[in-house]
Amino acid sequence: MTKHKPLGFGIIGTGAIAGMHAAAINASEETELVAVLSSTEARAKLAEEKFNVPADHDIDLFLSRKDIDVVCICTHSGNHLEPAIAAANVGKHILLEKPIEVSTERADELINSCEKAGVKLGVIFQNRLKPGYLKLKEAVQSGKIGKLLMGTAAINWYRDPSDYSSSSWKGTKDGDGGAALINQGVHTIDLLLDIMGDAEAVYGQVKTMVHKIEGEDLATAIVNFKNGALGTITGGTSLYPGNPERLEIYGEKGNIILEGGKIVAWNIKDEESEVNAGTDIGGSGASDPMAIDFRLHQIQIEDMVEAIRNNSKPVVTGQDAKRSLALILGIYQSSMENKKVNLK
Repeated sequence: MTKHKPLGFGIIGTGAIAGMHAAAINASEETELVAVLSSTEARAKLAEEKFNVPADHDIDLFLSRKDIDVVCICTHSGNHLEPAIAAANVGKHILLEKPIEVSTERADELINSCEKAGVKLGVIFQNRLKPGYLKLKEAVQSGKIGKLLMGTAAINWYRDPSDYSSSSWKGTKDGDGGAALINQGVHTIDLLLDIMGDAEAVYGQVKTMVHKIEGEDLATAIVNFKNGALGTITGGTSLYPGNPERLEIYGEKGNIILEGGKIVAWNIKDEESEVNAGTDIGGSGASDPMAIDFRLHQIQIEDMVEAIRNNSKPVVTGQDAKRSLALILGIYQSSMENKKVNLK
């Protein structure tokens, strides 16, 4: 039994990912789903049946509800800023889906609006909470693999053409910000930066080889990190049938490799080789975007509750989330200009 009254959550956007948020909210004793907001009256009626809570299509009515403490923003990536500002301005805390937005300017405006309003801002990067990743991060931070030398992220996934044709915004630059990197690859790129630290420069190439989309379905990049280490990124949504994402971290004393969030290699000098895959919490979206479960979302939502109650930082802040966006946009710029791009 919870010690506190559950915090009231409202969800803006009622597409597929909203279902993940709703399941996570409903599974926790710390939270209660009280309302959802959809884009039209017809969609709101359908959402009311699906989520079994009141549904609005007027954002002012939705945000006027006193029982909403936190707003989860599950709209398309290029439509995070406006609802976030509206929610912040009436004192609602905000937890939004990755990426934070589709430009660093819009991300900055969103972050600044939340700071000015005095509300918490968290961004969903649930893979940071996988047991295998946490074990890798602890090993790196404790110095087990020594000085960092190289980090590689491979998100060589596949999406059926219907995944793009079923939506008016997926794979578009305005709605999605791009495609394979900013939508699918961003999770593993976030982990790469969380381990390796800030990127200093990048040289990248993106192409659209298979899907009929505006954004990329194939990408590769070489990254220079501020600590002197090097990195590589590969990604795509045209790479049939789609392999589990990989994160490889190399130091002067050894390396640790994650695949699908599970440890598949643990090779550290003077230490017995260890592979402890752990439980596969969360799953991998290598070929199906919904082949993940809600448990990691639930952990991050409960972390948001703790941040609000204790006046602490959420596990992933707006500034944290901006790092992966800036690197991906740097890759896009590098590809367009066919030259190395220095990052701010």
